Amino acid sequence: MNRSNLIQLLEQYHPTYIEEIESKDQMLTFIKQHPNCFERSLAIGHITASAWLLSKDESQALLLHHAKLDRWFQLGGHCDGNPDVLAVAIKEAQEESGINNIIAVDTQIFDIDIHLIPENKREKAHYHYDIRFLLKVVGDEDVVQNRESKELRWINKKQDALPTNEPSVIRMFNKWLARK
Repeated sequence: MNRSNLIQLLEQYHPTYIEEIESKDQMLTFIKQHPNCFERSLAIGHITASAWLLSKDESQALLLHHAKLDRWFQLGGHCDGNPDVLAVAIKEAQEESGINNIIAVDTQIFDIDIHLIPENKREKAHYHYDIRFLLKVVGDEDVVQNRESKELRWINKKQDALPTNEPSVIRMFNKWLARK
């Protein structure tokens, strides 16, 4: 996959949520204007890839309590120069969950989001242009927490199971519920 492939993937994505419709246009503009959009060195922002990771039977989804941001999110991270956002989403899900046997439920985009990362000791505030995929565990491995998280938690399909009120996480949760 390359930058052109991501543009095509985004053009094929037809979001129904207003915030995603706006994000799609902004992302396409950003990608077209910045050939180095997959690099962390692009200080204004960069493409990231995430996973809404389902359990083997698809009855649960895995969330991560982010150590640095102290908030609950889906698994994901930086592309670090790799334009294959699906491969990055799978790699990040594997690294952050400790589970190796993960596949894409669908190779099409599941969700998109643009969010501001606050300034910290190492970098100025910048945006993450996050491409998200629906992934699934296919083995029987246990979750293994790493230093990037305070906690990993499987949640079920009950709204009160969500440990966050983060709008984009709620949106992905609702999309998961709506799947047939």
